[in-house]
Amino acid sequence: MRQIPQRSAVPTELTWDLTSIYPNDAAFSQALVDIQKLADETAQLKGQLAQSGADLYRVTTAIFSLYRQLEKAEVYASMKNDQDTGNATYQGFDDQVGSLLAKVGTAIAWFEPEVLALTPEDLQALIDAEPKLAAYQHYFDVLSRERPHTLSESEERLLAGAGDVLDASARTFGVLSNADLKFPVVQDEDGNDVRLSEGLYGVLLESVKPAVREQAFKALYSVFQQFRHTFAATLSSEVKKNNYLAHVRHYASAREAAMSANTIPAVVYDTLVKTVNQHLGSLHDYVALRKELLGLPELHMYDLYTPITGEPSLKYTYPEAQQEALKALAVLGPDYVANVQKMFDTRAIDVVENQGKRTGAYSGGMYDTKPYILLNWQDSLESLYTLVHEMGHSMHSHYTRTNQPYQYGDYSIFVAEIASTTNENLLTDYLLKTQKDPKVRAFILNHYLDGFKGTVYRQTQFAEFEDYIHRQADAGQSLTADFMSDFYGKLNARYYGDAVISDPQIADEWTRIPHFYYNYYVYQYATGFAAATTLAGRILSGDPAKRDAYLGYLKAGKSDLPLNVMRQAGVDMTQPDYLETAFKTFDDRLAEFKQLARELKATN
Repeated sequence: MRQIPQRSAVPTELTWDLTSIYPNDAAFSQALVDIQKLADETAQLKGQLAQSGADLYRVTTAIFSLYRQLEKAEVYASMKNDQDTGNATYQGFDDQVGSLLAKVGTAIAWFEPEVLALTPEDLQALIDAEPKLAAYQHYFDVLSRERPHTLSESEERLLAGAGDVLDASARTFGVLSNADLKFPVVQDEDGNDVRLSEGLYGVLLESVKPAVREQAFKALYSVFQQFRHTFAATLSSEVKKNNYLAHVRHYASAREAAMSANTIPAVVYDTLVKTVNQHLGSLHDYVALRKELLGLPELHMYDLYTPITGEPSLKYTYPEAQQEALKALAVLGPDYVANVQKMFDTRAIDVVENQGKRTGAYSGGMYDTKPYILLNWQDSLESLYTLVHEMGHSMHSHYTRTNQPYQYGDYSIFVAEIASTTNENLLTDYLLKTQKDPKVRAFILNHYLDGFKGTVYRQTQFAEFEDYIHRQADAGQSLTADFMSDFYGKLNARYYGDAVISDPQIADEWTRIPHFYYNYYVYQYATGFAAATTLAGRILSGDPAKRDAYLGYLKAGKSDLPLNVMRQAGVDMTQPDYLETAFKTFDDRLAEFKQLARELKATN
């Protein structure tokens, strides 16, 4: 029986090296002491920033310095915890940082209210009086937008102090989902007993054997359904928190509050949902084609991930995937490729699954560290796409941090998914150009269509669900498991159409989606994928100016508003054009795949 290894059994070269953040755990613990001391000292700066431009600069840089050190500790603790969520020591580290975040927030809760207590004219006069503050002009401009939503110093201190408590539901979900749930033994394609995990689940759903897919699907949900009321309680608490904080800060809704944090107007969200719903027919056509080509009397939700063309013909070991990634991304230029190679060479990637490791994948790190990537590697095309996706995030981080000062050395969540999905689009183009075998090409097209389905359609479906439960809770509706499952089941049926059976288990899918705890994050996957389609086309045009405009987006960080950054890169995300371009690409590739797959089926 395949066993998932303990963390200690994973080869060192396949783990990330966190010693570049802190040389050891003792240094991390000392850093927490130093940060607490610095927080106490910074708290004493209250009341001093309005005395002169020099004082505003001194206080502002002190605040940023504190956050910079705190962010470093937070990254170390979270990544240590993620590599083995069952490790009590690192659970403690993560908890310590969570508490320190709240303490620091409380200690400096006065800063933004004190800045915003100045009139716009007085604030600008202080900035103009100190030349060094010119580097912070955009920061203060963005902060000033929050005047109507910033509370008094005492109120801000209370909210900051409650941060650790308010995040409890998300942490509970994470521990329960990643560390405490025990999944049953199932059979793989070869009839071997394997212990089911979230990582292995995705692989088994791609099996060409319906019985393997069905068994994995039902086994996974049998575990989540045992705890559906607990998950309802954690998700309901998260929604209530978001609604509460939105109203306290005088926003009309949690959605408005979340989008305001990235200065994204509601039209972007509404245009996405409206346009996707207008194109549900394309998804229904694809689902119906899947049923036809698989030759199944009934198409179930667990049949939506297996390659329609049969046994996956493209599999990659991790070293092979590295080389393919370098080739696919070469169109972005030699400097980009060199930085990707550096990621491979410096143990910046935690590669394989181990017991207790956080599921899924992400790119991490902060301004003073190299970018890191967490994977749960399987020798599959999907893992290659995941590697390229997360590398897009990491290169975005690298270019931003090496071209911007700390205050702008991060990027808005809204634009974060664009760099990653642009890489995915470039990989698809590379594979279609280099793979001439009709069966392989059909497999790649199938993968692209599935990726579009899972990102544009599925994430918009998630966004609709997230917005619905927030609005319902705000209106006084109790978010019970039955209530959420009833809506989710109907929503899922509307998205996928009549060709697929909405298995009863799928109504409880919300129980296992961690992004519902990310406060209106999911819609940005869909907008990001669609924008990436346009940007990838511009890069592949061969016009160096268009490639450079894209690299300019990677370098911009928070030096401008997100929508302005994207306009400079070549995409206006307030208009539906970029979405229509994405759906045209989907429809064109669906038509190509349909013809190719039917020809292959006829010759077999």
